[in-house]
Amino acid sequence: MTHPLVVRIRKDLRAAQDEERARKQQAYMKSSLPFFGVPVPEVRRISRRALLAHPTETSAEMVEVVATLWDEVTHREEWYCALAVLMAKRNASWRSPSLMSMYDHMIVTGAWWDVVDDLATHAVREQLLVHRRLIVPAIRKWSSDDHLWRRRAALVCQVGAKTGTDTTLLSVVLRANLSGTDFFIRKGIGWALRDYSRTDQAWVAAFVDEHRSQLSPLSLKEATKYL
Repeated sequence: MTHPLVVRIRKDLRAAQDEERARKQQAYMKSSLPFFGVPVPEVRRISRRALLAHPTETSAEMVEVVATLWDEVTHREEWYCALAVLMAKRNASWRSPSLMSMYDHMIVTGAWWDVVDDLATHAVREQLLVHRRLIVPAIRKWSSDDHLWRRRAALVCQVGAKTGTDTTLLSVVLRANLSGTDFFIRKGIGWALRDYSRTDQAWVAAFVDEHRSQLSPLSLKEATKYL
C-alpha cells in the first residue's frame, strides 16, 4: 500500500494545481516532467503539513516515502516534496552515510540543477561535514565521473560550508573540472569559488591566480565577484 504521507502530498498538490503556471514552469525548467503549477513556498507548506499529519517513524519509512515520490513521480513538484521530506528536521537522525547511494541515484535520475543543487548543498554537504572520512572518497570519484550531474554535485556540495570547507577536497574537484566546457560545470566552478571567497578571500584569490588561464570567462567572473 502507498504510504499515507505520499497519498496526502499528492492529494494536496493536485488540489493546489494551476494549469497556466504549470505550463510556464515546465517551459522555464525545460522539463520533460509536467508541473502541477504549485509555487515552491506552497510546495514546502504542503510537505510540512503532510508530515505533521503523517510523520515517518523510522529511517526505513522515510526512505520508502522519498523513494516512492522520486521513482514514481508524475509531476516535478513530487521531487521537491521528496527533498522536503528527506531534509525535514524531524528526520535528521535518520540521515546517514548509508543514504549516499540513494543520493547518487537521485542525482543521476534528477539530472537537472533544481534538484541536483538542492541535494548537493543540503543532503550531501550534511554528510560530508559530519562524516568527512567516509564521504570524501565518493566526492572525489564524482568529480571526475562521466556523468555531468555527479561532477556538478561534487563541485557545489561544499557551498554554504563556510569554515567547514575542506579546501583540499575543493581544490581536487575544481582542478578535475577546469577543462570542462559544459555551462553547468563552468557555473559550478564559479559558484563554489564565489561562495568560499566570502569565508577565505586569500585562498580563492590564490587559486584563481594559479589557474587563471584555465578558468573559463564565466567561472572567472563568478569566482572574482567578491574579491
